[in-house]
Amino acid sequence: MRFHLPGPEDTVRLGRALAKALLQIDGLRVVLLAGTLGSGKTTMTRGLVAELPGGGMAEVSSPSFNICNLYPTTPPTAHFDLYRLEGNEPDDALLDLIDEGESIILIEWAEHLPEYALPPVWLRLAWHAAGEGRIVEAHGNGAPALVALDMVAAGVPDLVQP
Repeated sequence: MRFHLPGPEDTVRLGRALAKALLQIDGLRVVLLAGTLGSGKTTMTRGLVAELPGGGMAEVSSPSFNICNLYPTTPPTAHFDLYRLEGNEPDDALLDLIDEGESIILIEWAEHLPEYALPPVWLRLAWHAAGEGRIVEAHGNGAPALVALDMVAAGVPDLVQP
């Protein structure tokens, strides 16, 4: 599935639609985010966190320097940035959160996450430049992820590309 995001406000809308789906779907807690610096991954995260209960208390920022930001949402949200992890093993805290399956886990630069660390169900969003905007290619692994993608598309039908 592909989404066309003409501007940052559309990126926020995509995040809000994804949050609504995550709240309704059991078994999907890991969202992998791929794209170049400044492509919109953290902007989408702002929209997602804002839509979650407690998200109004969160100050969403890129976790590039501290690797992980935790947001006071329900369920809790952990926002990882693995940019500096390239070639290294992920921290045990990330692996433990993935195994726990209760927190929403957003992972920027997810291409640095070894395949063995992936849970059976995940969603991957990959950003690509498209003129002034962005194209986000979305892929899901596992039935809950595919249902979530359909819910996101229904929430922002004007952003879905044929």
